[in-house]
Amino acid sequence: MSKNIHWHRPLVTRDRREQLNGHRSFILWFTGLSGAGKSTLAHRVEETLYERGHHTFVFDGDNVRHGLCADLGFSAVDRRENIRRIGEMSKLFINAGVIVLTAFISPFRQDRQMVRSMVDTDDFIEVFCDTPLEICEERDVKGLYKKARRGEIQEFTGISSPYERPMNPEITVNSGYEDLETCARKIIAYLEERRKI
Repeated sequence: MSKNIHWHRPLVTRDRREQLNGHRSFILWFTGLSGAGKSTLAHRVEETLYERGHHTFVFDGDNVRHGLCADLGFSAVDRRENIRRIGEMSKLFINAGVIVLTAFISPFRQDRQMVRSMVDTDDFIEVFCDTPLEICEERDVKGLYKKARRGEIQEFTGISSPYERPMNPEITVNSGYEDLETCARKIIAYLEERRKI
Protein backbone atom coordinates (compact mmCIF):
# COMPACT_ATOMS: atom_id res chain seq x y z
CA MET A 1 0.00 0.00 0.00
CA SER A 2 1.23 3.46 -0.84
CA LYS A 3 2.56 5.61 2.00
CA ASN A 4 0.67 8.51 0.42
CA ILE A 5 -2.75 7.00 1.20
CA HIS A 6 -4.33 8.11 4.46
CA TRP A 7 -7.57 6.97 6.11
CA HIS A 8 -10.08 9.83 6.22
CA ARG A 9 -12.15 9.83 9.40
CA PRO A 10 -15.84 10.49 8.69
CA LEU A 11 -18.03 12.91 10.60
CA VAL A 12 -21.01 10.57 10.31
CA THR A 13 -19.81 7.50 12.20
CA ARG A 14 -21.09 3.95 12.35
CA ASP A 15 -22.52 4.61 15.82
CA ARG A 16 -24.52 7.55 14.49
CA ARG A 17 -25.83 5.51 11.57
CA GLU A 18 -26.83 2.68 13.91
CA GLN A 19 -28.68 5.17 16.10
CA LEU A 20 -30.49 6.54 13.05
CA ASN A 21 -31.37 3.04 11.86
CA GLY A 22 -32.46 1.87 15.31
CA HIS A 23 -30.37 -1.31 15.24
CA ARG A 24 -26.83 -2.64 15.34
CA SER A 25 -25.01 -3.61 12.16
CA PHE A 26 -23.16 -6.92 11.78
CA ILE A 27 -22.35 -9.72 9.31
CA LEU A 28 -24.30 -12.97 9.08
CA TRP A 29 -21.89 -15.20 7.15
CA PHE A 30 -23.73 -18.20 5.66
CA THR A 31 -21.40 -21.04 4.70
CA GLY A 32 -22.02 -24.57 3.41
CA LEU A 33 -21.88 -26.73 0.33
CA SER A 34 -23.48 -25.77 -2.97
CA GLY A 35 -27.15 -26.66 -2.59
CA ALA A 36 -27.11 -26.37 1.21
CA GLY A 37 -29.69 -23.59 1.12
CA LYS A 38 -27.46 -20.63 1.96
CA SER A 39 -28.93 -18.11 -0.47
CA THR A 40 -32.53 -19.15 0.11
CA LEU A 41 -32.09 -18.92 3.86
CA ALA A 42 -30.17 -15.64 3.76
CA HIS A 43 -32.95 -14.04 1.70
CA ARG A 44 -35.63 -15.42 4.01
CA VAL A 45 -33.87 -14.03 7.08
CA GLU A 46 -33.39 -10.73 5.27
CA GLU A 47 -37.12 -10.58 4.52
CA THR A 48 -37.91 -10.99 8.22
CA LEU A 49 -35.40 -8.31 9.20
CA TYR A 50 -36.70 -5.97 6.50
CA GLU A 51 -40.29 -6.44 7.69
CA ARG A 52 -39.10 -5.33 11.14
CA GLY A 53 -37.66 -2.14 9.68
CA HIS A 54 -34.00 -3.15 9.64
CA HIS A 55 -31.56 -2.01 6.95
CA THR A 56 -30.12 -5.09 5.23
CA PHE A 57 -28.26 -6.33 2.17
CA VAL A 58 -27.53 -9.84 0.87
CA PHE A 59 -24.29 -10.61 -0.96
CA ASP A 60 -24.92 -13.78 -2.96
CA GLY A 61 -22.01 -15.81 -4.32
CA ASP A 62 -23.28 -16.05 -7.90
CA ASN A 63 -24.41 -12.41 -8.04
CA VAL A 64 -21.05 -11.12 -6.83
CA ARG A 65 -19.22 -13.15 -9.46
CA HIS A 66 -21.20 -11.33 -12.16
CA GLY A 67 -19.66 -8.01 -11.15
CA LEU A 68 -17.26 -7.33 -8.30
CA CYS A 69 -15.47 -10.66 -8.70
CA ALA A 70 -16.11 -11.34 -12.41
CA ASP A 71 -12.36 -11.45 -13.04
CA LEU A 72 -11.77 -14.37 -10.65
CA GLY A 73 -11.76 -18.10 -11.30
CA PHE A 74 -12.05 -20.97 -8.82
CA SER A 75 -8.43 -21.72 -7.97
CA ALA A 76 -7.54 -21.61 -4.27
CA VAL A 77 -5.89 -18.21 -4.81
CA ASP A 78 -8.91 -16.79 -6.63
CA ARG A 79 -11.33 -18.19 -4.06
CA ARG A 80 -9.35 -16.52 -1.31
CA GLU A 81 -9.39 -13.21 -3.17
CA ASN A 82 -13.14 -13.59 -3.76
CA ILE A 83 -13.71 -13.96 -0.02
CA ARG A 84 -11.28 -11.14 0.81
CA ARG A 85 -13.18 -8.75 -1.45
CA ILE A 86 -16.51 -9.76 0.07
CA GLY A 87 -15.03 -9.29 3.53
CA GLU A 88 -13.88 -5.79 2.69
CA MET A 89 -17.23 -4.93 1.12
CA SER A 90 -19.09 -6.34 4.13
CA LYS A 91 -16.92 -4.24 6.44
CA LEU A 92 -17.88 -1.10 4.51
CA PHE A 93 -21.56 -2.02 4.75
CA ILE A 94 -21.50 -2.57 8.51
CA ASN A 95 -19.75 0.78 8.86
CA ALA A 96 -22.72 2.17 6.92
CA GLY A 97 -25.01 0.72 9.61
CA VAL A 98 -26.35 -2.11 7.46
CA ILE A 99 -26.93 -5.72 8.49
CA VAL A 100 -24.98 -7.77 5.94
CA LEU A 101 -25.97 -11.32 4.99
CA THR A 102 -23.48 -13.20 2.82
CA ALA A 103 -24.18 -16.50 1.08
CA PHE A 104 -20.89 -18.05 -0.06
CA ILE A 105 -19.61 -21.60 0.01
CA SER A 106 -16.38 -20.13 1.45
CA PRO A 107 -14.97 -23.64 1.82
CA PHE A 108 -11.76 -22.88 3.71
CA ARG A 109 -11.63 -22.09 7.44
CA GLN A 110 -8.62 -19.85 6.95
CA ASP A 111 -10.56 -17.63 4.54
CA ARG A 112 -13.56 -17.36 6.85
CA GLN A 113 -11.21 -16.54 9.72
CA MET A 114 -9.61 -13.84 7.56
CA VAL A 115 -12.98 -12.09 7.24
CA ARG A 116 -13.73 -12.57 10.94
CA SER A 117 -10.42 -10.85 11.76
CA MET A 118 -11.33 -7.82 9.62
CA VAL A 119 -14.09 -6.74 11.99
CA ASP A 120 -14.76 -6.56 15.72
CA THR A 121 -15.47 -9.84 17.50
CA ASP A 122 -19.21 -9.21 17.85
CA ASP A 123 -19.60 -8.16 14.22
CA PHE A 124 -19.13 -11.59 12.60
CA ILE A 125 -21.72 -14.34 13.04
CA GLU A 126 -20.94 -17.56 11.18
CA VAL A 127 -24.02 -19.52 10.10
CA PHE A 128 -23.23 -23.09 9.07
CA CYS A 129 -25.86 -24.54 6.73
CA ASP A 130 -25.25 -28.18 7.60
CA THR A 131 -26.56 -30.21 4.68
CA PRO A 132 -24.99 -33.58 3.81
CA LEU A 133 -23.34 -33.90 0.41
CA GLU A 134 -25.84 -36.55 -0.72
CA ILE A 135 -28.77 -34.21 -0.09
CA CYS A 136 -27.02 -31.35 -1.89
CA GLU A 137 -26.47 -33.69 -4.84
CA GLU A 138 -30.11 -34.74 -4.81
CA ARG A 139 -31.18 -31.11 -4.91
CA ASP A 140 -28.54 -30.08 -7.49
CA VAL A 141 -30.74 -27.15 -8.52
CA LYS A 142 -28.07 -25.79 -10.86
CA GLY A 143 -26.93 -29.15 -12.26
CA LEU A 144 -23.40 -28.45 -11.03
CA TYR A 145 -22.82 -31.71 -9.17
CA LYS A 146 -23.65 -33.73 -12.27
CA LYS A 147 -21.17 -31.69 -14.28
CA ALA A 148 -18.54 -32.05 -11.54
CA ARG A 149 -19.05 -35.83 -11.40
CA ARG A 150 -18.56 -35.97 -15.18
CA GLY A 151 -15.35 -33.94 -14.86
CA GLU A 152 -16.78 -30.92 -16.65
CA ILE A 153 -16.16 -28.65 -13.64
CA GLN A 154 -12.77 -28.74 -11.98
CA GLU A 155 -12.09 -27.82 -8.34
CA PHE A 156 -15.75 -28.25 -7.36
CA THR A 157 -16.30 -28.09 -3.61
CA GLY A 158 -17.36 -31.40 -2.10
CA ILE A 159 -16.31 -33.40 -5.18
CA SER A 160 -12.83 -32.47 -6.35
CA SER A 161 -12.09 -29.74 -3.81
CA PRO A 162 -12.56 -29.95 -0.03
CA TYR A 163 -15.07 -28.20 2.20
CA GLU A 164 -13.78 -27.49 5.69
CA ARG A 165 -16.68 -27.53 8.13
CA PRO A 166 -16.70 -24.70 10.67
CA MET A 167 -15.23 -25.71 14.02
CA ASN A 168 -17.26 -23.36 16.24
CA PRO A 169 -19.92 -21.51 14.24
CA GLU A 170 -22.15 -19.17 16.16
CA ILE A 171 -25.19 -20.80 14.54
CA THR A 172 -25.67 -24.21 12.94
CA VAL A 173 -28.87 -24.90 11.03
CA ASN A 174 -29.78 -28.37 9.87
CA SER A 175 -30.74 -27.16 6.42
CA GLY A 176 -30.66 -30.68 5.03
CA TYR A 177 -33.58 -31.90 7.13
CA GLU A 178 -35.32 -28.88 8.67
CA ASP A 179 -37.58 -26.63 6.63
CA LEU A 180 -36.74 -23.07 5.65
CA GLU A 181 -38.96 -21.42 8.27
CA THR A 182 -37.50 -23.49 11.11
CA CYS A 183 -33.96 -22.55 10.09
CA ALA A 184 -34.87 -18.87 9.70
CA ARG A 185 -36.57 -18.78 13.11
CA LYS A 186 -33.47 -20.26 14.73
CA ILE A 187 -31.31 -17.45 13.32
CA ILE A 188 -33.77 -14.74 14.31
CA ALA A 189 -34.01 -16.22 17.82
CA TYR A 190 -30.22 -16.14 18.14
CA LEU A 191 -30.15 -12.47 17.13
CA GLU A 192 -32.94 -11.60 19.56
CA GLU A 193 -31.32 -13.46 22.46
CA ARG A 194 -28.09 -11.51 21.95
CA ARG A 195 -29.96 -8.24 21.41
CA LYS A 196 -28.60 -7.76 17.92
CA ILE A 197 -32.11 -6.88 16.76
